[in-house]
Amino acid sequence: MDSHHAVPRRARKGSLRLLERLLWVVAALGIGWFLFAQLEGDLYQAREEARLEKRAAARPTELPGEEEPPPAAAPPAPPGSAFGKLAIPRLGLSVLVAGGADKRTLRRAVGHIPGTALPGEAGNVGLAGHRDRYFRPLKDVRRDDEITLTTPEGTFRYRVEWTEVVERSAVHVLDDTAAPALTLVTCYPFYYVGPAPKRFIVRARQVGHEPPAAAP
Repeated sequence: MDSHHAVPRRARKGSLRLLERLLWVVAALGIGWFLFAQLEGDLYQAREEARLEKRAAARPTELPGEEEPPPAAAPPAPPGSAFGKLAIPRLGLSVLVAGGADKRTLRRAVGHIPGTALPGEAGNVGLAGHRDRYFRPLKDVRRDDEITLTTPEGTFRYRVEWTEVVERSAVHVLDDTAAPALTLVTCYPFYYVGPAPKRFIVRARQVGHEPPAAAP
């Protein structure tokens, strides 16, 4: 074998080995980042849920026979601070809702979209979540599914009216509504690799409200 043929082959093998090592490093970094985000979210959910339970337990309770007060709106929450829990029982979805919809908040919880109504207010409550994290179960949502949004001010019950796939620019889905409503927003398609081009929308109407449970 000529020496001038052997050198390029050795160089190619060396390049392939280097590429293989780089791919292993990239894979390890990706897995590490995924595990970090998972752990960060789990710790945040546990800590904030304990804080919400403590806050709910500290609320004054009504005496027997008192007239039930009208639903109170959840107070605005600072970005990243949880103020309630969203649940869709049929889908097994249960996650805290925090103020703001920035990247860090959405890594750890579902975020309340600034400028939309708060639970207990007349209007449209907008919540956003990642399709590959807390809002993945929305791919199986159905009309008439029950949704609850529980805050220290009580539990707000909603029923799904419709779902729709829209363009990223379709912000009209967050427009105010005459009756209390809830709009869930996530990226679509659910299994798309990379930044998804569209948005999946779930619209529900409020059908009831339960005051906070009396503390023992």
